[in-house]
Amino acid sequence: MPRITAPTVAEHRVRQRAALLHAARELLIDGGVSAVTPAAVGAAAGLSRPSVYQYFFSGADILVGVIEDAFPRGNAELQSALGSVTTPSERLDVYVRVTLRLAAEGVHRPAAALAAAQLPAECLARLSELHREQAEPFIQALRDLDVPELNITARLLRGVLEAAMAAIESGASLPVVTERTLVFVRSAVAPAF
Repeated sequence: MPRITAPTVAEHRVRQRAALLHAARELLIDGGVSAVTPAAVGAAAGLSRPSVYQYFFSGADILVGVIEDAFPRGNAELQSALGSVTTPSERLDVYVRVTLRLAAEGVHRPAAALAAAQLPAECLARLSELHREQAEPFIQALRDLDVPELNITARLLRGVLEAAMAAIESGASLPVVTERTLVFVRSAVAPAF
Protein backbone atom coordinates (compact mmCIF):
# COMPACT_ATOMS: atom_id res chain seq x y z
CA MET A 1 0.00 0.00 0.00
CA PRO A 2 1.45 3.41 -0.97
CA ARG A 3 2.32 5.73 1.84
CA ILE A 4 0.08 8.76 2.29
CA THR A 5 2.24 11.87 2.62
CA ALA A 6 -0.48 14.38 3.49
CA PRO A 7 -2.99 14.89 6.33
CA THR A 8 -5.84 13.50 4.19
CA VAL A 9 -6.16 11.16 1.24
CA ALA A 10 -7.72 13.96 -0.81
CA GLU A 11 -4.80 16.26 -0.12
CA HIS A 12 -2.37 13.43 -0.89
CA ARG A 13 -4.04 12.95 -4.28
CA VAL A 14 -3.85 16.68 -5.00
CA ARG A 15 -0.13 16.68 -4.17
CA GLN A 16 0.54 13.57 -6.26
CA ARG A 17 -1.29 15.04 -9.26
CA ALA A 18 0.63 18.30 -8.86
CA ALA A 19 3.92 16.36 -8.75
CA LEU A 20 2.97 14.51 -11.93
CA LEU A 21 2.05 17.74 -13.70
CA HIS A 22 5.30 19.36 -12.60
CA ALA A 23 7.26 16.37 -13.90
CA ALA A 24 5.30 16.42 -17.17
CA ARG A 25 5.97 20.16 -17.64
CA GLU A 26 9.70 19.68 -17.14
CA LEU A 27 9.78 16.71 -19.52
CA LEU A 28 7.78 18.68 -22.08
CA ILE A 29 10.04 21.72 -21.89
CA ASP A 30 13.24 19.65 -21.99
CA GLY A 31 12.26 16.90 -24.42
CA GLY A 32 9.08 17.85 -26.23
CA VAL A 33 5.77 16.04 -26.41
CA SER A 34 7.32 12.65 -27.15
CA ALA A 35 9.08 12.76 -23.76
CA VAL A 36 5.73 12.96 -21.94
CA THR A 37 4.79 9.32 -21.46
CA PRO A 38 3.08 7.83 -18.41
CA ALA A 39 6.25 5.85 -17.59
CA ALA A 40 8.56 8.85 -17.93
CA VAL A 41 6.27 11.17 -16.00
CA GLY A 42 5.87 8.61 -13.23
CA ALA A 43 9.62 8.05 -13.00
CA ALA A 44 10.32 11.80 -12.90
CA ALA A 45 7.72 12.25 -10.15
CA GLY A 46 8.94 9.23 -8.19
CA LEU A 47 5.78 7.19 -8.84
CA SER A 48 5.24 3.90 -10.62
CA ARG A 49 3.65 3.83 -14.05
CA PRO A 50 0.46 2.16 -12.71
CA SER A 51 0.16 4.98 -10.17
CA VAL A 52 0.15 7.53 -13.00
CA TYR A 53 -2.97 5.87 -14.42
CA GLN A 54 -4.84 6.70 -11.23
CA TYR A 55 -4.57 10.35 -12.28
CA PHE A 56 -4.33 10.28 -16.09
CA PHE A 57 -5.63 7.83 -18.70
CA SER A 58 -2.85 8.34 -21.27
CA GLY A 59 0.02 10.52 -22.40
CA ALA A 60 -2.50 12.72 -24.24
CA ASP A 61 -4.50 13.06 -21.02
CA ILE A 62 -1.32 14.18 -19.24
CA LEU A 63 -0.78 16.83 -21.94
CA VAL A 64 -4.34 18.06 -21.48
CA GLY A 65 -3.58 18.31 -17.74
CA VAL A 66 -0.46 20.36 -18.49
CA ILE A 67 -2.48 22.64 -20.77
CA GLU A 68 -5.16 23.13 -18.11
CA ASP A 69 -2.48 23.80 -15.50
CA ALA A 70 -0.36 26.17 -17.62
CA PHE A 71 -2.93 28.85 -18.38
CA PRO A 72 -4.95 29.67 -15.23
CA ARG A 73 -2.16 31.51 -13.38
CA GLY A 74 -1.28 33.71 -16.33
CA ASN A 75 -4.90 34.40 -17.19
CA ALA A 76 -5.73 35.20 -13.56
CA GLU A 77 -2.78 37.59 -13.25
CA LEU A 78 -3.76 39.32 -16.47
CA GLN A 79 -7.37 39.72 -15.34
CA SER A 80 -6.27 41.02 -11.95
CA ALA A 81 -3.85 43.55 -13.45
CA LEU A 82 -6.39 44.70 -16.01
CA GLY A 83 -9.21 44.99 -13.48
CA SER A 84 -8.51 48.58 -12.47
CA VAL A 85 -7.40 49.86 -15.88
CA THR A 86 -9.87 52.16 -17.57
CA THR A 87 -8.56 53.17 -21.00
CA PRO A 88 -7.77 50.91 -23.96
CA SER A 89 -4.24 52.29 -24.26
CA GLU A 90 -3.56 51.53 -20.59
CA ARG A 91 -5.01 48.02 -21.08
CA LEU A 92 -2.63 47.47 -23.98
CA ASP A 93 0.37 48.63 -21.92
CA VAL A 94 -0.61 46.52 -18.90
CA TYR A 95 -1.25 43.48 -21.09
CA VAL A 96 2.23 43.77 -22.64
CA ARG A 97 3.96 44.35 -19.29
CA VAL A 98 2.23 41.45 -17.51
CA THR A 99 2.66 39.08 -20.45
CA LEU A 100 6.38 39.78 -20.63
CA ARG A 101 6.82 39.52 -16.85
CA LEU A 102 5.10 36.13 -16.92
CA ALA A 103 7.43 35.08 -19.72
CA ALA A 104 10.40 36.07 -17.57
CA GLU A 105 8.96 33.92 -14.77
CA GLY A 106 8.69 30.95 -17.16
CA VAL A 107 4.90 30.76 -17.05
CA HIS A 108 4.64 30.54 -20.87
CA ARG A 109 7.26 27.83 -21.37
CA PRO A 110 4.86 24.86 -21.24
CA ALA A 111 2.41 26.56 -23.59
CA ALA A 112 5.22 27.42 -26.01
CA ALA A 113 6.44 23.81 -25.98
CA LEU A 114 2.90 22.59 -26.58
CA ALA A 115 2.29 25.05 -29.41
CA ALA A 116 5.36 23.75 -31.24
CA ALA A 117 4.34 20.11 -30.85
CA GLN A 118 2.30 17.59 -32.78
CA LEU A 119 -0.63 17.28 -30.38
CA PRO A 120 -3.74 15.15 -30.50
CA ALA A 121 -6.80 17.02 -31.81
CA GLU A 122 -8.44 17.37 -28.37
CA CYS A 123 -5.27 18.96 -26.98
CA LEU A 124 -5.01 21.37 -29.91
CA ALA A 125 -8.64 22.41 -29.53
CA ARG A 126 -8.26 23.14 -25.81
CA LEU A 127 -4.93 24.91 -26.33
CA SER A 128 -6.49 27.10 -29.01
CA GLU A 129 -9.46 27.93 -26.76
CA LEU A 130 -7.18 28.94 -23.86
CA HIS A 131 -4.99 31.04 -26.18
CA ARG A 132 -8.09 32.90 -27.41
CA GLU A 133 -9.17 33.50 -23.82
CA GLN A 134 -5.72 34.79 -22.96
CA ALA A 135 -5.56 37.09 -26.00
CA GLU A 136 -9.08 38.51 -25.62
CA PRO A 137 -8.11 41.56 -23.47
CA PHE A 138 -5.40 42.41 -26.01
CA ILE A 139 -7.82 42.11 -28.93
CA GLN A 140 -10.50 44.08 -27.09
CA ALA A 141 -8.06 46.92 -26.38
CA LEU A 142 -7.15 47.07 -30.08
CA ARG A 143 -10.85 46.98 -30.99
CA ASP A 144 -11.59 49.79 -28.51
CA LEU A 145 -8.74 51.82 -30.00
CA ASP A 146 -10.39 51.30 -33.39
CA VAL A 147 -7.15 50.23 -35.05
CA PRO A 148 -7.34 49.74 -38.80
CA GLU A 149 -7.28 46.17 -40.12
CA LEU A 150 -7.88 44.72 -36.65
CA ASN A 151 -7.11 41.08 -37.47
CA ILE A 152 -3.89 41.80 -39.33
CA THR A 153 -2.74 44.34 -36.75
CA ALA A 154 -3.48 41.92 -33.92
CA ARG A 155 -1.56 39.10 -35.62
CA LEU A 156 1.44 41.34 -36.27
CA LEU A 157 1.47 42.61 -32.69
CA ARG A 158 1.14 39.04 -31.34
CA GLY A 159 4.24 38.27 -33.40
CA VAL A 160 6.05 41.16 -31.72
CA LEU A 161 4.96 39.85 -28.30
CA GLU A 162 6.08 36.31 -29.15
CA ALA A 163 9.47 37.60 -30.31
CA ALA A 164 9.77 39.62 -27.09
CA MET A 165 8.91 36.57 -24.96
CA ALA A 166 11.49 34.50 -26.85
CA ALA A 167 14.12 37.20 -26.27
CA ILE A 168 13.36 37.26 -22.55
CA GLU A 169 13.46 33.47 -22.31
CA SER A 170 16.84 33.60 -24.06
CA GLY A 171 18.22 35.90 -21.38
CA ALA A 172 17.50 39.42 -22.64
CA SER A 173 16.74 42.06 -20.01
CA LEU A 174 13.05 42.18 -19.06
CA PRO A 175 12.96 46.00 -18.63
CA VAL A 176 14.74 46.60 -21.95
CA VAL A 177 12.57 44.16 -23.90
CA THR A 178 9.42 45.50 -22.26
CA GLU A 179 10.19 49.11 -23.15
CA ARG A 180 11.20 48.26 -26.73
CA THR A 181 8.06 46.15 -27.16
CA LEU A 182 5.88 48.97 -25.86
CA VAL A 183 7.51 51.32 -28.40
CA PHE A 184 6.60 48.90 -31.22
CA VAL A 185 3.05 48.34 -29.97
CA ARG A 186 2.37 52.02 -29.37
CA SER A 187 3.74 53.00 -32.77
CA ALA A 188 1.58 50.35 -34.47
CA VAL A 189 -1.54 51.87 -32.96
CA ALA A 190 -0.23 55.46 -32.87
CA PRO A 191 -3.16 57.16 -34.61
CA ALA A 192 -5.53 55.58 -32.09
CA PHE A 193 -3.18 55.87 -29.09
